Amino acid sequence: MLSILAVIRDGKDKPTNIVYATNSSWKRTQIMLSDLMGQDLLEMRITPRLSRKRYVITEKGVKLLEHFKKAKEMLPEIAYLAHAVSS
Repeated sequence: MLSILAVIRDGKDKPTNIVYATNSSWKRTQIMLSDLMGQDLLEMRITPRLSRKRYVITEKGVKLLEHFKKAKEMLPEIAYLAHAVSS
């Protein structure tokens, strides 16, 4: 699910582009998009002229990605500290 949020944040906002960018199946992507919208991490917008779906990451979704990025950056430090304590 984080990969979908990141892809949309980076500008791939159409369903087909999201499927390709995340290397996922159509059905699985649709389920995840629905789940992410249900958690207020994404919004779906319909273009007025062509009636096409586009997805936009919400502020809550951006914050979630930022938290995971910070956690990922801390992992090497945590592993080092855990090793130092156990030695």
